[in-house]
Amino acid sequence: MKHFLIIASIVAAFTLSTFSMTALAADVGLSINIGQPNYYGRIDPNGYPQPQVIYRQPRAVNRIPINQPPVYMRVPRNQAKNWRKHCRKYNACDERVLFVQDNWYNRQYAPRYQEQNGGNRGGNNNNNNGSHGHNR
Repeated sequence: MKHFLIIASIVAAFTLSTFSMTALAADVGLSINIGQPNYYGRIDPNGYPQPQVIYRQPRAVNRIPINQPPVYMRVPRNQAKNWRKHCRKYNACDERVLFVQDNWYNRQYAPRYQEQNGGNRGGNNNNNNGSHGHNR
């Protein structure tokens, strides 16, 4: 019986340590920055060619003064369609939002942004530090 308890405790300790290592390995972060193809979030189009947008009029979830300028966002198309459901992910429920088209972002904004900013600088998607970037 003593040997059984020793072996059982060794197996339990090994299983627990393996589970912990697996959990740690699964918690690896991925950083996608502004200017990269998979970046989703707020962008500043000032100084870039006129943004092509998905909808002509800004979308707003909450009541927002009409004189508040809109912000530009790149989000997956299904999120733009269901903006009320997704605005919290981008901290933009209290904003008037214009969604830029992927084509414009990939052909106009991203290459120029990378050229001007030395490649991969920008907002980090893993934290909500004001960049509002997300990888979806």
